[in-house]
Amino acid sequence: MKPIDVWFVLPPDLVLLDFAGPAEAFRIAALRGGAFRVRVAAAEVAATTSLGVTLGRVETLPAALQADDLLIVCGSTNDEAALASKPGRALVRWLRDVGGTPRRFACVCAGALFAARAGLLDGRRCTSHHLEIEALRREAPSAQVLDSRVFVEDRGCYTSAGITAGIDLALHLIAELASPQLSVEVARHMVVYLRRAPDDVALSPWLDGRNHMDAGIHRAQDALTRAAHENWPLPRLAARAHVSVRTLTRHFRDATGLSVRDYHARLRYALARQALATGVSVEAAATMAGLGSARQLRRLWLEQTGATPRG
Repeated sequence: MKPIDVWFVLPPDLVLLDFAGPAEAFRIAALRGGAFRVRVAAAEVAATTSLGVTLGRVETLPAALQADDLLIVCGSTNDEAALASKPGRALVRWLRDVGGTPRRFACVCAGALFAARAGLLDGRRCTSHHLEIEALRREAPSAQVLDSRVFVEDRGCYTSAGITAGIDLALHLIAELASPQLSVEVARHMVVYLRRAPDDVALSPWLDGRNHMDAGIHRAQDALTRAAHENWPLPRLAARAHVSVRTLTRHFRDATGLSVRDYHARLRYALARQALATGVSVEAAATMAGLGSARQLRRLWLEQTGATPRG
């Protein structure tokens, strides 16, 4: 099988993880039998990065791409200056002339701004890093720019929130272009704990509700996240937090915006999603999430998503 050329296109002042994380995912996939060939190109022979190091031995932007190629535009840490720079302008011109050829193209983080200026996001649903959302709306006024998404897919166009979300996007693309099993193997190799899916909120349920200073509630959250599959009656959880049940319930909602029950339900849903992504049945996923039956999991799934799980 002819390998798919995965072209990583680097802007000036590249955010290194926007490139390195997804590129490593495709490199590992290729080592494990995936038909991928990673290629790296930029408007200049050496790409500057946000960390001050320079990446050499990059290819020049190719004069043409094939329909089966995968184009991935990485992000810049200083997007306004990068867009206005000589290599930034050259990259936008190249995207306008060549970027529409592949059936699939992706943008990591502020890479979406370069694609937007080239007109590639016109009329599409898209996203970017939360700090770049308003800039993306200015660059692509006809696009439907979505807030708080890990990544968004629209007719062969994939845009992501960036940084680690670029790895989630790469794993999704590996699953589409090769197989879900290979994607799971790559995730395990990279020690990615939870693969996220298109249109998921950008903040992981394991991190949501942790932006507070209440030590007791953090102790309760630690207990829940370490053993989300277990039952947690309020007296048991209050004992872990070293507070009364009344204090726990009141302070938990004040600190997180959620009830203890709703917070625990989100964690169990995340466990079940992770289990289903590995190919297990709904019944097995329910057991792994600490639920008594597939029926309970379907009820929980409906509460969280408005749909029912597949499997």
